[in-house]
Amino acid sequence: MLAIKTGWQHQFVETNQVRLHCVTQGDGELVVLLHGFLEFWYSWRRQIPALARHFKVVAPDLRGYNDSEKPSNGYDLDTLSQDIQGLIKGLGYSQAHVVGHDWGGTIAWRLAQRCPQTLRRLVILNAPHPHRFRQEFFSNLDQLRWSIYLLALQIPGLPEWLIQNNLRDLVTNRFQRQAIRKGAFTTQDTELYQAALRKPGAIAAAMNYYRQFLSGQFWGRHSNRLLKPVTAPTLVLWGEEDTLLGQGMVEGIEKFVSAPFELKRVSQCGHWIQQEVPQTVNRELLHFLCVD
Repeated sequence: MLAIKTGWQHQFVETNQVRLHCVTQGDGELVVLLHGFLEFWYSWRRQIPALARHFKVVAPDLRGYNDSEKPSNGYDLDTLSQDIQGLIKGLGYSQAHVVGHDWGGTIAWRLAQRCPQTLRRLVILNAPHPHRFRQEFFSNLDQLRWSIYLLALQIPGLPEWLIQNNLRDLVTNRFQRQAIRKGAFTTQDTELYQAALRKPGAIAAAMNYYRQFLSGQFWGRHSNRLLKPVTAPTLVLWGEEDTLLGQGMVEGIEKFVSAPFELKRVSQCGHWIQQEVPQTVNRELLHFLCVD
């Protein structure tokens, strides 16, 4: 897929009754990198080599994305977190450092709650805690205006058709135009994102993430469980000029963590933090994860 030579390898891992495609590099303690909505492992292209000097790095395509399997179900938050728990075990590890951006961060939050013994350290990049997201989504009018498209995704079939027929514009708008640092995405980058989403079943799978997450059934079962505190040391990195998630998403976020916690805001940076300021993110990751 890439025109450049890299040191990483591609492999598939069976986990939780789904086959996930992963890119791996390095040796040592395991670091798992979880991408966001409409993305795939490539979003971590600038982190994988830097982290691989110290760790075994694994960047999976989440269930339904790119080269991973695309079943018709299993897009609820608990199943998605079980996918990552099984991935860690499938790679021969009992614990891992988990880093998640956007939807990958939401999954990481839930994994830290459900399987605290699995996490060594947790890093969240521009991803609100699930409970905090729900609070802001239904009570903050500004956030509701920014997230109105999430409600439109609940209409069966229509979003898939619209996205499929406007994929180029959607990808360009979501990545290049909404980035604060426009140089983060080249034309080749957006073409790769488009190619990943054109794979059969990928768009429908992406829609199912939000359909499951916003369903009353999910919140009826799990609203109290999502208040369980995270016990792993946690770092949150947040691009301050995020146009998709408002600053209210991180207000009071420390109350969801009972372990050492740090929030670092990054100025002149938008939602795509690890791609807009990769050197800053790499430095913070190495400082936080390389602890005896």
